[in-house]
Amino acid sequence: MVKSPVRTRTGSGASRNRAVAAAARAATKRAERARAEESDEPPTVTAEAKAPRAEPSPKVRQAEGTGERAAGPERRGHGARMVLLAALVVVSLVSAAVFGWLQQSGEGTREARAQALAAARKAAPDILSYRYQHLGRDFAKARTHLTGGFRQEYAKTTEKVVGPTAKKYKGEVTATVAEPRSGGTPAASVVSASQDRVVVLLFMNQITKNTQAKSPRVDLNRVRMTMVPTAGGWKVSAVDAL
Repeated sequence: MVKSPVRTRTGSGASRNRAVAAAARAATKRAERARAEESDEPPTVTAEAKAPRAEPSPKVRQAEGTGERAAGPERRGHGARMVLLAALVVVSLVSAAVFGWLQQSGEGTREARAQALAAARKAAPDILSYRYQHLGRDFAKARTHLTGGFRQEYAKTTEKVVGPTAKKYKGEVTATVAEPRSGGTPAASVVSASQDRVVVLLFMNQITKNTQAKSPRVDLNRVRMTMVPTAGGWKVSAVDAL
């Protein structure tokens, strides 16, 4: 019986395929043994590396965003409080400085009132009094209480008007600050006052004698005197009869 050549070729082909597969498996095993010999320990893959990175959920992202937004107003609120605190400190310092200045100014004004009033009481009788027997001495004494332009004006008036008239009619004027009948403080008071200017109102009694009058004349006059501070104390810068 003659065998079919096709069947014979088919059987031979199957044998070759099995041989190739066996050779491939053997090669694979040899390659695995070679890799095992090169590395004593196989590479370790951790669970963390294997696990995929979890993305935050929308709720978590929303909460984080809310926290960031909340931190902004908190920082702004802290900054506003610091600004307010700084402003309060500045206001306190300014208030303390102003209060100190006002207190010092008030004390200075009170001192000016007292000194100027005392100087006016002393100056008024000398300025408004004279005797024809010694006009030069009386006028010179009066000028020691005066200052500024009023001092020059007084010198001209007494030299050209008052002096010649007093000599001609033998005039005498005695001026004193009025006092209550029961005694006490002379009638003088401060109208206005500051540290560099004080206005004083005085009530003056003036007794006038001259050859034109049969008897002495008594006048009650009101005089306003403006006082200013100088190196020599408080001086009269103006006199006005009221």
